[in-house]
Amino acid sequence: MTETRPPLPPFTEETARQKVRAAEDAWNSRQPENVALAYTPDTQWRNRSEFPQGRAEVARFLTRKWQRELDYRLIKELWTFAGNRIAVRFAYEWRDSDGQWFRSYGNENWEFAESGLMHRRFASINDLKISEAERKFHWPQGPRPADHPGLSDFNL
Repeated sequence: MTETRPPLPPFTEETARQKVRAAEDAWNSRQPENVALAYTPDTQWRNRSEFPQGRAEVARFLTRKWQRELDYRLIKELWTFAGNRIAVRFAYEWRDSDGQWFRSYGNENWEFAESGLMHRRFASINDLKISEAERKFHWPQGPRPADHPGLSDFNL
């Protein structure tokens, strides 16, 4: 049986938004093995200066990421879409082991297989040191509540 992850391409605005929110919710779970299942077995990534290939490398990458990026909270927003591709912008807040808070901003370009699994993911990310008082993402660990503001609401 072939794995599928609806919604499937080609995307409409509604299904692209659903895909973005599903990705956001998965990443906010901080469960590397489960997150990796949204990608093709031979997925290709570029994340900053790392180039994970395949689900196993992606899961190891995410494990390292969330060991380093504590109290992680992410918001993604659809930028544009066409066919089997989606572009998003995002921001996430986290702290390091010394207690320094950061807001990381970026863009991702996604390409999906017919199965709805993500085959290619290219991320560009910049980090900004912030104080704890400057934090904007305060929901409990896990998915962002449906009524919580998004990036545009924060002018981010």
